[in-house]
Order: sequence, then structure tokens, then C-alpha cells
Amino acid sequence: MALASIFEKIVGPEAGVAFMAYDGSKAGPDGAEVAIEVKSPIAVAYMAQAPGELGLARAYVSGHLDVHGDLYTLLDRMRNITTNDLTTAEKIAAVRSLGLKPLLMRVPLPPQEVRTSTLARLGSRHAKQRDAEAIHHHYDVSNRFYEWVLGPSMAYTCATYPTEDATLEEAQFAKFDLVARKLGLKEGMRLLDVGCGWGGMVIHAARHYGVRALGVTLSRQQAEYAQKAIAEAGLQDLAEVRHLDYRDVPETGFDAVSSIGLTEHIGKDNLPAYFGFLHGKLKPGGRLLNHCITRPTGKEKTFNKGGFINRYVFPDGELESVGHLIRQMEDNGFEIHHEENLRHHYAKTLSHWCANLDANWADAVREVGMGTARVWALYMAGCVVGFESNKVQLHQVLGVKLDDQGRSGMPLRPARDWP
Repeated sequence: MALASIFEKIVGPEAGVAFMAYDGSKAGPDGAEVAIEVKSPIAVAYMAQAPGELGLARAYVSGHLDVHGDLYTLLDRMRNITTNDLTTAEKIAAVRSLGLKPLLMRVPLPPQEVRTSTLARLGSRHAKQRDAEAIHHHYDVSNRFYEWVLGPSMAYTCATYPTEDATLEEAQFAKFDLVARKLGLKEGMRLLDVGCGWGGMVIHAARHYGVRALGVTLSRQQAEYAQKAIAEAGLQDLAEVRHLDYRDVPETGFDAVSSIGLTEHIGKDNLPAYFGFLHGKLKPGGRLLNHCITRPTGKEKTFNKGGFINRYVFPDGELESVGHLIRQMEDNGFEIHHEENLRHHYAKTLSHWCANLDANWADAVREVGMGTARVWALYMAGCVVGFESNKVQLHQVLGVKLDDQGRSGMPLRPARDWP
């Protein structure tokens, strides 16, 4: 069986994907919109030794497999890629065609892949030193690279689109303002923003609401960027960002806490301590807005050790269902007052990031290298498909710390509609 034909059978001829291989074989429809080119035996070795998404990712990131055409279109058509659709006879024919060499060939892992042995030496999952390394891997790529991908807002979390045709910058402003309004921010209040990224929420709260805002991040590059942005905005008297683990914040008595895109890094077993810690940082009547990616139900795995995302993008990341998160918030002192799913907003956000990367591709490759640029292209295009197909969701949950008499201080209805 020719190599290209093997790929076509795995993906399915109905996918409309063309295949080309180094052995000269071709398969799939003529004039297909997208095509996969298997450029060397090393690509086959990666896929033979790690069947599924991880092997394909290794071959693509390392440059031994190329995609011709739009990556999102390809991934959308390959949603259900599996070797399980092959008959026994087809599997035997594939093995005979490939031989044992791909299984026995020693091929190095792409340098962009996190070695599990390296993380293991730093402690158990979500130990402080290990968390710091995981954050460093993903966020300390290059601030310039992130500027090209994220745009001027430098907001690396789901935007909220007020209209279908809103720009990414308009949608990111709307997201920060939505969080601020849900938290009931007013001049003179104190805000703690955990996992603050490049300081977007801290700067928004200080500039537009007169709030004294403290942000913390485990990424040194993020903290340095945010501190510079705060100084340039003249907001030093109100805003501060520290290179610090949120667990080491000494201050208490905050009026509000925002957690935007951090819970994914906490870990299921650590959620009670996480929400308990944030509850302890708030005044009675203080609010927590938790904004994070979730699984659509409680049936899916929360942690995929061998998945592309874990090995290349978010080491040790764990995704829970929103129901589990709400239960943990409730069990650790929060009364839930509002919840909403922004899944479709994240698909649009990621589509804008993909377009930004495409527009700045040559500069991005020069800045971080082809392998890292390919990791980001694959990761973001795949996430668009994931949010569109409800493989993952994005939820905002608003909780309140009650006072000793059980009072929340919340109005009967919001003064302004939140959505």
C-alpha cells in the first residue's frame, strides 16, 4: 500500500484532503483545497511511534510534514482522525508497506516539546517550582512575538464581542469592562488580579475605574512588560504588577479578585485550596470573577498527559467542567451570583489571533524560529475547531463572599446589563 493511500484511509476519503509522500505516491482528490505532504521517513517514524495527534504534531513541528493550504480548514476536516476506522486487513497492509524501520528508528523529539523528565525533577504537578517552569515554557516565548499575535491589547484570554463585526481590540476592551462591571469596581476599591498576564486588566481597572490594582504573574517577561506599560500610562500610583506566585501575595482585604485564565493551571486537586485562598483575600461582600476554559461535561479527562497541548503548549494544564468549578467555589465560601458560557467568543478570538500570526508569519519565524511558530499555528487553529465543536468551553463565574449575617451586598439586579 502506497504511503499516501495509508494516510487517506486514516483521514477518510470524504474529508477532501489530498496527500503527497516522499515515495512519490499521491492520494485524495485532484485540486483539493488542502493537502498534507509527508516529506521524509522521519515523519513516518514520529507517527508510528506516537500514533494520533502527538505523532502528527511532532512531524509537523519538526518540518518533516507540511500542510499546503489553510491549517484551520485541514484540522476542521480531520476532527475525527483515528486508526480505528481501518480494517484489520488494511492495518496489516499498512505495516507491510511501512516495514519495521519506522518503529525502530531513533528520532529526536522536537526541541519545542516539554520533556516529562524535566518537569518531574521539579516536583509533583503544580508544585511551585514546577508551575513556574510550566508558565515560563509558554509565556516567556517573546513579548514581541506575543505583540504580533495578540495585537495592541496584549490580552491572551477570551475576548467578548459586542457585535459580530467588532474588532479584536474592541472585543478585548469589552471583556475587561465586562469583568470590571461584574466585580462592581468603583474608585478607591482594591483589586487583586491573579495570573495577570501583561497587565491588561490591572491597567483597565486603574485607568477607567480609579481602582488600586495589584497583578501577579509567574512570567518574568510578562511582569517586566506590564510594569513598563503601567509607567508609560502614568498609572504607577494605582497599578502594580509583580513577578510572584499568587500563593505568596501577602496583602488581604481586597474588594475584588479577578482570575482570568489562571484556573486552567491550578489542577483539580488544588482547586479547594485555590478558591479558599482567594476567599481569604477578600473583604466580606467582596467578589471573585473566575474566567477560564472548561470541559463541556464532567465525563472527559481533565488532564491528557500525552496530548499535544500538554507536551507543547500548556504543560500540566487541567480543564474541569464548570459544574465542578462552581461546586468548589461554593464549598469554599462563595455564593454564586452569575455564570455564562463564552465559547463562541473564544472561537472568534482565536480566529483573530490566527489571522494576526498569518499576517506576521515571516517576522514571527525570525523571532522565535519555525518550530515554535508552527506550534502556535497548530495550537490556535486546533483550538478554534475545539471551541466551535464544543470540545471545550469558556465560562465566567461570579461569586461573592458573604458577611457574618449572610449578606452579599449585591443589588437585586445589575445597574447595567452585563452581557
